[in-house]
Amino acid sequence: MNIQLNMKLHKLEGYIQSIYLVEYPDKLLLLDGCCRADISALEIFITDTLQRSFSDLKLVVVTHMHPDHAGAAHKLRSLTGCHIATSNVKGHWYAGIEGWLMHFTDILLAKWVAKRLNKPMKRVWYSRKLNADHKLDEGEALPGFEDWVSLSTQGHTDRDISLHHIPSNKIYVADLMVTVKGHFIPPFPVFYPNRYRASVNKIINLKPNSIILAHGGEVKPTKAQYQYLLSKAPKIPKTHWRSVKARIKNTLANRS
Repeated sequence: MNIQLNMKLHKLEGYIQSIYLVEYPDKLLLLDGCCRADISALEIFITDTLQRSFSDLKLVVVTHMHPDHAGAAHKLRSLTGCHIATSNVKGHWYAGIEGWLMHFTDILLAKWVAKRLNKPMKRVWYSRKLNADHKLDEGEALPGFEDWVSLSTQGHTDRDISLHHIPSNKIYVADLMVTVKGHFIPPFPVFYPNRYRASVNKIINLKPNSIILAHGGEVKPTKAQYQYLLSKAPKIPKTHWRSVKARIKNTLANRS
C-alpha cells in the first residue's frame, strides 16, 4: 500500500456543482464525474493553472449516476486514458424504459438548475449506462490512491458512495446532503429513506474533521445541524414520480 500524504485538494466551480480535483506529485484524482459541460474548464485548470499534462488524470470516481456526477466520466477517459471507478452495485441505475425516462428527466433538471444559476446553456447529455473499470466495495481503497477509501452511502440512489481520505479524516459525501439557507437538508430525490438515514448516521459515527459537499463546499456540521438533517429525512421515498403524482392530485383537488 502506497499512502501519500502530500496531496492538495483543489475546488473548482463546475457547471452546476463543485468540482474537487486531488493533486499529487505524480498523478491527479477527480472525486466525481462532473457534468459533460465541465470538461473544458477542467482541462484548462490542469494544463494552464497546474501546468500539468491532462493525462496526469489517472482516476475519476462516479459517486452516482446523476448528470453532475457521471456526465463527464466516459469522455474524460477517452481524452486522458484515466480509469473510472464506481460502486459495486449490479445493473444500471437508468435501466429499462423507466430508467430512460428518469435519465431524460434528470437531464432536464440539470438544465433547469443551470438556468436558475444563470449559466449559459451547454451540453449535458451523457450515456445512461456507465462502463466502469473498477467497482468498489465498502471500505475498499481507490485503485492507485490508497489514502482514499469508498464508503457505501446509499439512499439518494441505490449506488451512492462517499470517499474517505483517511490521513486527514475528511469525507467527500457528494449529494448526501445539500445546504439551503444555512441548513443542511436531504437531497432530492431520496429513493431509499431507511438507507439514507443509515448513511447519514454512518458519516456522523466516523466523526470526520470535515465533510465535502458537491453542493455547499467543505463544511463542519455541528451535532445540532446533523440532527436537523435527520429530522428532515423523508420516511417514505421522495422521488420524481411521487412529486408529479402529488401535484396532479393537488391540482385536481383544488378544481373540485
